[in-house]
Amino acid sequence: MVVGVILDDNGRPVCSEMWPGNTTDVKTLVPVIKRLRSRFAIGRICIVSDRGMISAETMTYLEEEKIAYILGARMRQSKEVKEEVLSRAGRYREVHPEGSSAKDPSPLKVKEVTLLGGHRYVVCLNEKQARKDAADRQAIIASLEEKLKTDPKSLVGNKGYRKYLKLDRETVAVNQEKIEEEARYDGKWVLKTNTTLTAEQVALKYKELWQVEQVFRDMKSVLDTRPIFHKLDETIRGHVFCSFLALFIRKELDRRLEKAGHCFEWADIKQDLKALQEITIEDRGKTLAIRSECLGTCGKIFQAVGVAIPPTIREVA
Repeated sequence: MVVGVILDDNGRPVCSEMWPGNTTDVKTLVPVIKRLRSRFAIGRICIVSDRGMISAETMTYLEEEKIAYILGARMRQSKEVKEEVLSRAGRYREVHPEGSSAKDPSPLKVKEVTLLGGHRYVVCLNEKQARKDAADRQAIIASLEEKLKTDPKSLVGNKGYRKYLKLDRETVAVNQEKIEEEARYDGKWVLKTNTTLTAEQVALKYKELWQVEQVFRDMKSVLDTRPIFHKLDETIRGHVFCSFLALFIRKELDRRLEKAGHCFEWADIKQDLKALQEITIEDRGKTLAIRSECLGTCGKIFQAVGVAIPPTIREVA
């Protein structure tokens, strides 16, 4: 089973979709767009997607339907990107400088490239990541050169080393041209768009895809969507839909807590809410409801969502 979740531009879940387990990612996007437009009567839409979701068929559909998009481009596979976009001269504009703490946004620079025919690209650069990519590659090359001195034939089957090798009938050597080619991609990713957004806006909107990854982490871990013990399609769909509803409620709770200026760990929220209980007893002909003490984050959570906490003891009619 393949599960998809559609988010709005604020990261709020809109709906969920499910497909058979053998469905590839590239076959899911167009049907979802069609259902969104018919189900919610959406007139204006912008698709933000990574390169794994895109095929030639998808691109044709988006262009024909005049749907706005921001898509990750395949830098190494696309001839247009390799030979024209990455080779185009121009200055990068800084969006985020390198920060001094882990909480600072990742460093980001952008450069816009428009080709003949109107194809618009945005080249994004993270210089901190570029330095890491270069250092990682240099470490591989250093190890490769050492191993070439002892047992060069053993390197041929190693995927990590093989792309940096030049193989002849009798010799195995380091491929300097490949090293230089790989250096072109250090710290970069390329986006293709038909929107009127600025290059900075395009890059920042694409980076919001982290919210999708966070949603699936939440569904797998926090909400315990897996494992699924059902066998029928209907019950599996029901199970996933309940997880989606829980996800929606959690996101809304997060939003309201943030608006109220609170930042609580989800584990603490669950523990404190679970500890809040109420029992009923009979006393002298009256039915009384008695609740436990409101501890930890409970009071602030109820206040944030606008729900009054019932009295400690109250009579039930």
